[in-house]
Amino acid sequence: MKNPESSNIHHPGPSAVPKTKTGLSGEVQFPIVGIGASAGGLEALKQFLVKMPADSGMAFVVVQHLDPDHKGMMCELLQHNTLMKVYTVTDRLKVRPNCVYIIPPNRSMSILHGALFLFEPTETRGLRLPIDSFFRSLADDQLDKSIGIILSGMGSDGRLGVKAIKEKNGLVLVQDPANAKFDSMPRAAIDAVTADAIALDTDLPQKLLEITGQSFIQNVGTEQEKNDSSLEKIMILIRSHTGNDFSLYKKNTVYRRIERRMGIHLIAKISHYVRYLQENPVEIELLFKELMIGVTSFFRDTSVWDQLTEQILPKLIGKLPDNYIIRVWIPGCSTGEEAYSLAIIFKEAIEKLSQGKNISMQLFATDIDSVAIDKARKGVFPANIAAEVSPSRLKRYFVKVGDHYRINADIREMVVFALQNVIKDPPFTKLDFLSCRNLLIYMNTELQRNTLSLFHYSLNQNGILLLGNAETNGTQNNLFSAVDSKMRIYQRAGTPKMEELFNFPSSFSNHNIASIEIQKPMKTPDNLLALTDQLLLQKFSPASVLVTDKGDILYITGSTGKYLEPAAGKANLNLFAMAREGLLNVLPMAFRKAMQNYERIVMENIKIKTDNGIQLINLTIQQLDKPASLKDKILVVFTDVTKVERKSAKIKEGKVPVNEMQNELELELRTNREEVQSIREEMQTSQEELKSTNEELQSTNEELQSANEELTTSKEEMQSLNEELHTVNVELQSKIDDFTRVNNDMNNLLNSIEIATLFLDKELKIRQFTDPATKIFKLIPSDIGRLFTDQVNDLNYPEMYNDAKEVLKTLKFKEITVSTRDERWFNIRLMPYRTLDDRIDGLVITFIDVTKPKHLEKALQNTGTLLRSFIQTVPSIIIGLSSEGKIIEFNPESEKLFGRKRKDVLGKDYVDLMIPASMRKKVAAEMENLLSGILPNQYDNLVEAVNGEKFTITWSAHKLLDDSGMAIGLITVGEKYTKP
Repeated sequence: MKNPESSNIHHPGPSAVPKTKTGLSGEVQFPIVGIGASAGGLEALKQFLVKMPADSGMAFVVVQHLDPDHKGMMCELLQHNTLMKVYTVTDRLKVRPNCVYIIPPNRSMSILHGALFLFEPTETRGLRLPIDSFFRSLADDQLDKSIGIILSGMGSDGRLGVKAIKEKNGLVLVQDPANAKFDSMPRAAIDAVTADAIALDTDLPQKLLEITGQSFIQNVGTEQEKNDSSLEKIMILIRSHTGNDFSLYKKNTVYRRIERRMGIHLIAKISHYVRYLQENPVEIELLFKELMIGVTSFFRDTSVWDQLTEQILPKLIGKLPDNYIIRVWIPGCSTGEEAYSLAIIFKEAIEKLSQGKNISMQLFATDIDSVAIDKARKGVFPANIAAEVSPSRLKRYFVKVGDHYRINADIREMVVFALQNVIKDPPFTKLDFLSCRNLLIYMNTELQRNTLSLFHYSLNQNGILLLGNAETNGTQNNLFSAVDSKMRIYQRAGTPKMEELFNFPSSFSNHNIASIEIQKPMKTPDNLLALTDQLLLQKFSPASVLVTDKGDILYITGSTGKYLEPAAGKANLNLFAMAREGLLNVLPMAFRKAMQNYERIVMENIKIKTDNGIQLINLTIQQLDKPASLKDKILVVFTDVTKVERKSAKIKEGKVPVNEMQNELELELRTNREEVQSIREEMQTSQEELKSTNEELQSTNEELQSANEELTTSKEEMQSLNEELHTVNVELQSKIDDFTRVNNDMNNLLNSIEIATLFLDKELKIRQFTDPATKIFKLIPSDIGRLFTDQVNDLNYPEMYNDAKEVLKTLKFKEITVSTRDERWFNIRLMPYRTLDDRIDGLVITFIDVTKPKHLEKALQNTGTLLRSFIQTVPSIIIGLSSEGKIIEFNPESEKLFGRKRKDVLGKDYVDLMIPASMRKKVAAEMENLLSGILPNQYDNLVEAVNGEKFTITWSAHKLLDDSGMAIGLITVGEKYTKP
C-alpha cells in the first residue's frame, strides 16, 4: 500500500476548518457529508479526498453504485488519497469526524442519531437507489446540518435525496457536469434544486470548507445581526426586483435562507449582505429562488388522494346538475405535478360518477415562480415519475418521449397555468374545490388568517378546501368545518366577520350581506296585503336581528340603535361586539342556550344603558329550523318594557311597591341573582368544554403521531419505487444507446454501399429514402408522406406500383432488372418491411446499379460469335477465363488434351478443375498477377487431364478489357511442352 504520508495531498490552513459544536444532549456535533457517486465517480472521489484536509472536522459517508456480487475494494483504493481513516461501514457504526465511511456492496444504508445502519436490499439488482435512500435519511437525521455532494454518475440517483436535504435547509454541492465523466447524475441534481455550489471535483473541497466555515464558525445569524431594518431592506429589494413581497412570511424561515446565501459568499453581517444585494442584482434572483420552496410530486401523500377518490369527489360530483363545469384552483402549484394529479383523479371520478350528465372541469394552477410555471406548462417530466404514477395511469395519461414522459393532451387542456401572487393578485372565484398544500406553513399568523379568508370568499357554499398535512384552519375555524381533520379536508361554512373582508386583493369590491340588505330600497308592493305586511314589519314589529351561529349579523329589522352600537375601530357587524352595556352580560348565556335546540329563550326585564338613560327590555332568542335557507340561523328580538307593564308585573306578584326606588333596587337585585346563576352555569359549561377540548387535543395528538408513522411508511415505499425506476431508467438508457449505435451503423452502411433505397408504409407512401435514390426519383425531403408513384422517375417500369401492391399482399419478395431512359440498368428488389416484433409495416425497395455488368455482357455477346468461329479453327489450346477464374471458353484442342467436353467445363473454376492440388495456390496467384499486369504474358505451368495424366503447357495470356479499359478476364493460348 502506498504510504499516505508521502502522498501529494493538499491541506488548507486551519482557519478554513469548521469547528464542532456541543448539542443539548452533551454530544459533540459535527457536519456529516454524504457523497453520492456512480459511473466515473471513483476518479472524482480521489480528486476530492486529495484536496480535503485530514483535520476538517467533518465526516464523509460515500455511497456508490457497487456490484453486489463483487467484493468491494473502495476502502483500499481511497486510502491512498487521504490521511483520514477510511472504513467500510458495519452495522450500527458510530460516525466520527475526520473519517471516511464507504457503503459495502449489496447493502442499503441509513443514519440515525449519528450511527450508520445497514439493511438487506429488498429491491432486485439494478432497481436500487442507494444515494437517494441515504440522503433522505441524512436529511431526516441532521435536518439543516445535512450536507449532500453529487459527483459523476449515470442515471438520476440522488435527485430526490438532494431535494430532501434542501427541504430541511441543508447544503447541496454538485460536480460541474462539464467536468464529470458521466454528467447524468450532476445534471439531475442541478435540475432538481438550486445547488449551493457547482464546481470542479478538485474545487469542491474548498467550496465546502468556505460555506461550512461560515455556517459553523461565524454563526452569521446571531440575534444582534438579525435586525428588522436589514431584513426589511432585503424584502424591499426582492419586491422591487421580482414584484413579490415576502415580508409576511415567517421570519425564521426567511432568515435561514438569507444566512445560507451569506455563508456561500462568506458574508458575516446581514447589513453587508444588504449592500451585496444592491450591487449584484443576480444575487437577488438567486435569493428569490432560494425562498421558493418548490416541493411537489405526483399523488404525494397517497392516503389523501385515496380519501378524495373514495369519499369527497363522489359526494361533490353526485349532486351536480347537468352541463356543470367544476372549477378548481391550486395556488402555489410549483412545477405542476399536483395540478395534473388532481386533473387525473377528477377525470376518473367524472367518468365513473357523472351518470350520463355532461360534467367537465376547469383547473387553475398558479404560482409566483415563472420558471416553475414554464415547466408546468410544458408538461414534460423525468422518467422517475413511474415511481409515483401507477402503470395504468402512466400508460393512459402520459406519452413516452425519449427518456421523459409528456402529459397527454386531454389532461393538459383541463389545466390553465398562470403567474399569480396569492397575497396581492385577485383570486379565482366561484370555486368548487381549492387545494393549497404546504404553502400556509411559511406564512405568519396574520397572512394565514387573510389567506384563509380569501379562500373562503373564493369557494362556493359547501366548497372543499384541501390543506397540507402540517396545516390547519385554526386561525379561521369559523369559516370552515372539518370534513376529515386527519387528511386536512375542510368545507366552506359560516360568514367572515366584516373586518376580514377589507384586506383582500383588489380588483373586486367588498360588500356584506347586512349592508346590502339594509341599503336596498323598499320595493313597491303589487297589492294591499303586501303593503300592509311591510308597514306592520317596519312600524309596529319589535326590532330584531338575524345572525349566524358565530353572532355575525346577516339582516336587521327595525331600529336597533337602543340595543346595539358600532364598536370602535374597524367596522364589525357582530352581535356581541355591538351589544350595549347590560345586554352583553346576559346575551352570551342566552345565545348558547338557544344554540342547543330550537326552543325559544326569553329573558325579561334586562336593564341596558342607552343614550337617553336606562332602558328595560325583554330579549327573545330562537334558532330557526325552517325555511331551509335560514336553517340554523339565530333570530334575536328586542322588546321594550314600559312602566305600565312593570307595575302590572308587581301587582300580579302580590307586591305593592312602596316607592319607585325600592322597585328599582328589587329589580336590580333579582337581575344580579340571575346573572350570578348564569355565570355559575357558564363556568360549569366552560369546564365541561375545556375537558372536552383537552380530550380532543389528546385525540389530535394521537392522530398526528399516527399520521407521522404513516408518512414515514409512505416515504419508505416511495424510496423503493424510485429505486426500481432507476433500474428501468438505466436499462432504457442502455437500449437507447444500442438503438443509436444500430441506427448509426445502418446509416453508415447505406451510405457506404450507395444503394438507392425507398422505405414505404402500408399505403405505399414514402417514409424515408437514401441519397442515391434521388438519382432515380426526383425526391426532396418534403416528399416524405407522399405516394411514391407520384414522384417523377427515369425507370422503364410501369408495373412497379402493381408489383408493390402484390408484394404487400402476398409477402413474397420480387426481383426484376429494368433499364432507364438514359441507358442505366438497375436490379430492383421489392421486399416486405418487417418490424422487430415481426409485423409487416410497409415495403423496402432497393435499386442496385448493374449498368457495367450489363454493358460487359452485351459486349461479350457481340464479340462472342466472331471469336468462337476463330477459336474453333485454331490448332492451339485456347481457354477463356473470367476475372473470377471461371472458364468462359474451351476450344476443341482443349477438349482433346484434357479429355473434357466444353459444355461440362463452362462456368467451372479453372484452377480447381485443371491444376493439381499442390500447384493451385501458385497458379491462382499467377492469374491475379496477370490481370494486374505484373507477370510476363508467357509462362509455364503444370496441368492435369481427366485421366490423371499431368503435363506442362507453355501459355501465352492476353487480358480481356471492357469499354473503360478495365480487365474483365483472360484469353490463354497454349502449347503442350515437349522436351527438346
